[in-house]
Amino acid sequence: MSINTDLMVPVTSPTQNLYDFAIIGGGIVGLSTAMALSRTYPDRRILVLEKESNWAPHQTGHNSGVIHSGIYYKPGSLKAKFSRDGNTSLVEFCQEHGIDYEICGKIIVATEPQELPLLENLYQRGLENGLKVEKISNEQVKEIEPHVSCLAAIRVPSTGIINYKQVSQKYAELVESRGGELHLNTKVEKIITSNNTHILETNQGAFQTKFIVNCAGLQSDRVAKLGQVNPQIQIVPFRGEYYELIPEKRYLVKHLIYPVPNPNFPFLGVHFTRMIDGTIHAGPNAVLSLKREGYRKTDIDWRDAAEVFTYPGFWKLAAKYAGVGIEEVIRSFSKAAFVRSLQRLIPEVQAQDLVPTHAGVRAQALTNDGKLVDDFLLVKGQNAIHVCNAPSPAATASLAIGEAIAAQITEQLVIGNW
Repeated sequence: MSINTDLMVPVTSPTQNLYDFAIIGGGIVGLSTAMALSRTYPDRRILVLEKESNWAPHQTGHNSGVIHSGIYYKPGSLKAKFSRDGNTSLVEFCQEHGIDYEICGKIIVATEPQELPLLENLYQRGLENGLKVEKISNEQVKEIEPHVSCLAAIRVPSTGIINYKQVSQKYAELVESRGGELHLNTKVEKIITSNNTHILETNQGAFQTKFIVNCAGLQSDRVAKLGQVNPQIQIVPFRGEYYELIPEKRYLVKHLIYPVPNPNFPFLGVHFTRMIDGTIHAGPNAVLSLKREGYRKTDIDWRDAAEVFTYPGFWKLAAKYAGVGIEEVIRSFSKAAFVRSLQRLIPEVQAQDLVPTHAGVRAQALTNDGKLVDDFLLVKGQNAIHVCNAPSPAATASLAIGEAIAAQITEQLVIGNW
């Protein structure tokens, strides 16, 4: 295999701000991509730009810290493959670098008779995805989670918990140790493409690069458009709101407890998650956020809101699933409704056992015809790859995603292949 060296910048270039690869976005996917490129091209100049003052500040830094198994995802999809592979490689990475994690397993429970066929379908999907899953009875559930009430369940042993901010920080350290250049507080405001190079104009000056990887998460569609690429989707932000069990009630949850998901909205459904620090989080509900990076109900960005409300795909989605959306909004403003959802899993939970905790915002890609993009979406541009849909389980899959992006870049650089 020969590489088109015309697309590569010599390391000895006298131009200070000339790079081979520039990654826009310093979340876990952007940093894992930089790490993969630093291994594949150890002698090339790699740049990572993050507009915030710390690494992994948004989706990565506000997620529930679960190492996913990949059971929910369509067999053969990128999510299914990358979750399974990423789960294994992430555990190995943590062992190598001394990062705390725990493979505690999770149970997915059916609490109503109509959920039993869905539970069976999920079990079969787990098998198709090459996972070790097991059916367990209500009595067996009680041995694992004594306070859960259900009709039946499946257990997924490979699910775990971790702190993804720590993982991201280690990724950043490794990229820098291999010669990568990392810039915080650096927002890309304009992209100019000319003669097979890109000039990234930022609030900290201009950077020139031969190849762009857009890992901007909640801003990924906008960055793609800056690069003259129409990704054929729009990011619609959904805020996930959580409660936390008070310390005296943490005994109610031993591991991870999930309901059978709504197949139309696999990211919905309140559940219990034991975090790596020992706290127990309950949630999330999922409501439309009026700000892409809005973690409070009062956060509003008029540009963000206007883009959602003028996007035809949003109204088509809202019309189709109005009932589900209304339920989520009610649960957002009514603690009693939120508690009732939790009591389906653990009847003992009471409102006084819960206090509000952090929220996260999911960058969900939505097509113009109102369909949720249910797989990772990588869009090619001129000497560019735009990661335009990488919500959960992207953190679990980050190492696998980074390797896949590096492989795609190599394919694009092969003479005559792109």
